[in-house]
Amino acid sequence: MTFQELNIITPILNALTHEGYEVPSPIQEHAIPVLLNGRDILASAQTGTGKTAAFAIPIIQALYQQEQRASQKRVIQALVLAPTRELADQIKESFRNYSRDLHIKTEVVYGGVSQKNQEIALKKGLDVLVATPGRLLDLINQGFVDLSHISYFVLDEADRMLDMGFIHDVKKIVKLIPSQRQTMLFSATIPKDILKLASELLKNEVRIEVTPPEAMVDKIKQSLFYVSKKEKTNLLIDLLVNPKLESVLVFTRTKHGANKLVKELLSFGVKADAIHGNKSQNKRIQALGEFKSKKLRVLVATDIAARGIDIDELSHVINYDLPESAETYVHRMGRTGRAGLSGEAFSFCSQDEKNLLAAIVKLIKMEIPVVENKLFSDKQKEVVNVKKDATKDVSKKIYSKDQPSKKFNQPKEEINWKKTKKKQSNNFQSYKNSNKSNKKA
Repeated sequence: MTFQELNIITPILNALTHEGYEVPSPIQEHAIPVLLNGRDILASAQTGTGKTAAFAIPIIQALYQQEQRASQKRVIQALVLAPTRELADQIKESFRNYSRDLHIKTEVVYGGVSQKNQEIALKKGLDVLVATPGRLLDLINQGFVDLSHISYFVLDEADRMLDMGFIHDVKKIVKLIPSQRQTMLFSATIPKDILKLASELLKNEVRIEVTPPEAMVDKIKQSLFYVSKKEKTNLLIDLLVNPKLESVLVFTRTKHGANKLVKELLSFGVKADAIHGNKSQNKRIQALGEFKSKKLRVLVATDIAARGIDIDELSHVINYDLPESAETYVHRMGRTGRAGLSGEAFSFCSQDEKNLLAAIVKLIKMEIPVVENKLFSDKQKEVVNVKKDATKDVSKKIYSKDQPSKKFNQPKEEINWKKTKKKQSNNFQSYKNSNKSNKKA
């Protein structure tokens, strides 16, 4: 199927061509016709599947086809709620890109930054407002936002809204929106709480499910490591010896854990940074930008901060801590293997995380292959502590992204961490000499 066959108007088709779109993704193919017909939908779609275009295109087309005199002040006719600032920003950019030739105005509001510029934009008038719930309620209470003209309402990543405790705010906002509206609810997973919410928000909806949890992770190579808490960092360092791990997103459960892990990685010469709720918006944007441009090899993140991150060709996701929610595991996997690309994910599971692992396996309906790891075998034969002073001189060479993957041909035993400083040094010296020989050859 083509975009032309979806009855999309020419200006939007031109914009899609400009953005490099060739054929609609499954969620776009199923959702766009339904939304163009004015129906409500409950859609299961993971980040990276093109879901933003699936709801943005029908809204833009509907707004364009409505008659509105140029002399009239713009009023907010479409509202999109997103759980994070990063995702809200991306949705805003998508609306602007798809409506580039249609004079439809889209703005975004979220917390963590001064609201002065947001107030100015709202006073000038707009057609589409993308917002996080908290900041939107603040602006409503201050009299800057009028939702009485809303005809199109989108709740994006609804399951994350639930996880992050935003549903109470969402329900407050919904009460201010006209009941006669078209509502679109998108969620990566559809647990019972989402079905309950859908029954409250939607009318005669069409349910679309193109990415069940097991299908989302099916194209991603998953590996499981049983490891004690105190040995997780050593295991991560051991994995990072392999230069094929070029762009790695590591998930921790807490902000403190993220900061601590970054310090340890930096001490080994691994270029890393963290993003979480305690970081300013500017620092988060800077860290994400450096990660995308390959200046950073590892980005350590909490789930809330990582929500909505848009990174092309992310090679690996590592679950340093297993998530409290099985649905969150699916979201994490959605960071890699995006838009049909393959990806790889490593999960570390300590003794007290086995119940979390069981819930994940139940949701995705598949066992995660356990990796044979000599460091952390059942008998703990090879458990060692990596000494920073023994590897400091060579760490930059080991973790350099400039080192070609094709020269990483040492036998596996040659790159395992050894018990003594002397063996570590000799081992890494052997690795360096081998690379020199390859270069001469």
